[in-house]
Amino acid sequence: MNKKTLTNATGSPVADDNNSITVGERGALTFDNHYTFEKLAHFNRERIPERVVHARGTGTYGTFTVTKSLKDKTIANFLQTVGQQTEVFARFSTVGGGQDSSDYARDPRGFALKFYTSEGNYDMVGNNTPVFFLRDGINFPDFIHSQKKNPKTNLPDPAAMFEFWANHPQSLHQITILMSDRGIPASYQHMHGFSSHTFSFWNEQGERTWFKWHFKTNQGIKNLTNDEAAKTCPFGAQEDLVNAIDKGDFPSWTASVQMMSEDKAKNYHLNPFDLTKVWSHADFPLIEVGQLELNRNVENYFAETEQACFSPGNLVPGIGTSPDKMLQTRLLAYPDAHRYRVGANANQLPVNAAKCPVNHYQRDGKMAGMCPVGGDKIQTDKVNFYPNNQINDGAPKPKPIFAEPAMPVEKNAWINRFDTVEVEDYYQQAGDLFRLMNESQKSQLTTTIAEGLSQATAEVQQEMLAQFNKADSDYAHRIKTIMKDL
Repeated sequence: MNKKTLTNATGSPVADDNNSITVGERGALTFDNHYTFEKLAHFNRERIPERVVHARGTGTYGTFTVTKSLKDKTIANFLQTVGQQTEVFARFSTVGGGQDSSDYARDPRGFALKFYTSEGNYDMVGNNTPVFFLRDGINFPDFIHSQKKNPKTNLPDPAAMFEFWANHPQSLHQITILMSDRGIPASYQHMHGFSSHTFSFWNEQGERTWFKWHFKTNQGIKNLTNDEAAKTCPFGAQEDLVNAIDKGDFPSWTASVQMMSEDKAKNYHLNPFDLTKVWSHADFPLIEVGQLELNRNVENYFAETEQACFSPGNLVPGIGTSPDKMLQTRLLAYPDAHRYRVGANANQLPVNAAKCPVNHYQRDGKMAGMCPVGGDKIQTDKVNFYPNNQINDGAPKPKPIFAEPAMPVEKNAWINRFDTVEVEDYYQQAGDLFRLMNESQKSQLTTTIAEGLSQATAEVQQEMLAQFNKADSDYAHRIKTIMKDL
């Protein structure tokens, strides 16, 4: 028998949740309908601003288990011992659409992981592709504007997409992936995940190693064609993941890293921090370091998945960033977006809160002290500034032992804007990927591109065909031939 008593938000019992108080059976409401007003006022405030990108997402919890110690490369405490386990929260997402858009848009997929380590939260905020369209964050707002709806008609605008890409040839590699047979994953558990960016490990000796994350699905890759996607339930990817975990069919990924020394990075034939390029696996083979398993669904989608806040700047001792320009701008943009959407104290929410003690001098702001963090109540110390004279009484203090080694810079470097589009080779890797495809894959790729490019202006078509030709002449020829028949 259910013995729970319905209450209002402050815990007072509710006598009737189906009828407001009125002046007679047919009369108006009275002003003492405080419970009705509470319900309506809360309802008016149930939504927070949706993410500009990655709005539609699915979240779940799991564990990361170390299979190879990286103690010689990093002091990151969750990567030290074989068999060591760390709780993880994962969020998968599409990029361009809103919260109620389809899971099966031709779109990259977000692949974000929050590791609740004993020395703070570490976020791996990546995608299901090893590269991205851009290498400089200054282009990102323009890129997203071009991929979303037309500002006048509010309708999809393929012509704008290709016009942007025509003016940014560094996008060609990612375009080739997006328009290929892997452009629409059949489910979240049947796709890979990548950090895409280059990050850095550093060890007790202060030695730095550049690295990239690779999470390869153990379920195998599955994708949909355009026709299959159009016939599939628009929320199928979310349903698939939730149902699999509820049934105990826990999806998993093999976590590996590519690593490059600082010396090799200085002389490598391409910029190792260029987000539009991959590192050769022949030069830098994958090294398995762990297994990721997802095994627990959220209890409240809004409280957990919607309010989850990831940032590539959520780092732990032993893991640092790199000179990747796109990464550098994300270090600002991501936490700034969360403070706007969720609030200055977003990291106090349970899904975002660290599992270890949190001690800092930040105070106040909306919803301050909304939950204990790491088992310790915060904002109770009598001092809220540093340095102070209360260190001996328990006030927190920095530990220089956790300082990251100095980041190297180029010799004789000058502060300036450097436009390398004309001198960089943005075509070789796109062409290499095209040449790896079988006939069916090439056909799907070029048909999808042709269908979109045919809606662009003649000038944009010529600019894009010139780029495809630089990647591979057959690549351009196929697209041009298909466009003639459309």
